[in-house]
This record gives sequence, structure tokens and C-alpha cells, in this order.
Amino acid sequence: MSEKKPKKVFMDGPIPPEKIAKSIANHQSKTNIGAHSIFLGQVRADEIDGNIVQAIDYTAYEEMAEKVFHEIRESAFDQFDMTCCHIYHSLGQVKSGELCLFVFTSSAHRKIAIEACNYLVEEIKAKVPVFGKEIFEDETHQWKVNQ
Repeated sequence: MSEKKPKKVFMDGPIPPEKIAKSIANHQSKTNIGAHSIFLGQVRADEIDGNIVQAIDYTAYEEMAEKVFHEIRESAFDQFDMTCCHIYHSLGQVKSGELCLFVFTSSAHRKIAIEACNYLVEEIKAKVPVFGKEIFEDETHQWKVNQ
């Protein structure tokens, strides 16, 4: 793996759609890119035991999580011929319908961008110490979930 400086992954609150649009726009000048793949994780308004999820409160062991995010990102660069890779994850409360995870990969060809994006999402879900607590209309009824 290369010795690149870790990038900041965590954002307070939901990921604004404008950030996604700006990320896409910022890549238009990179004419060696032929494909992008994007994964957007969104909080669902699941019904559990008759209660509807209103939000998820995300917490993490930030220093450890940032290190794991970096290792996963660098591993993806080692395995896939990507041009760019960006990952953002929410901390704090994210309401149902809002975005909590943004993974954006770029490559000369679509297959690589798609495979790298899928790899990153699966590795993040499996390895990063991020935790979510579901918040219901009835605050007394809460469950722990991962990401």
C-alpha cells in the first residue's frame, strides 16, 4: 500500500446532495476519467414492532474508524485501476430519507469504477467501527444497528 495521507471521512449530520453534485462537477476537468460509480446510503423509515424509524444517531471510534477507512481506500487503489476515490460517512443524527454514506469512484472504464465502488461499500460495512442507534417517534423504543 502507498503512504498517502488519510482523508477526512466523517461529516457532522447528513451528507448534503449539493456535496455530491459538487464532487461530480469537480471531476469534469479530469479528462482521463471515463466512468464514475456512486453509492449513496440513505436512512430508511423502517417499521420495527409498530414503531417507525425517524432518524439514526451515528457514532464511531473516530480515530480507529478513520484508520480503517484509509486502509480500505488504499486497498481498493491497490486492487483496482482507479483515478479517484472519495468516501464520506455521517456522524450524529441523520433523519429518514437523508444520506449517511457517499462512496464515489472514478476510473478510465466503467467496470473498474463499479467493481471498486462495490468492494469499498462491502468492506466499509464489514470492517469500519461505525454504530447507529435508531430513533423512533416513541423515544423509549430504540434498537442498536450497524451503519
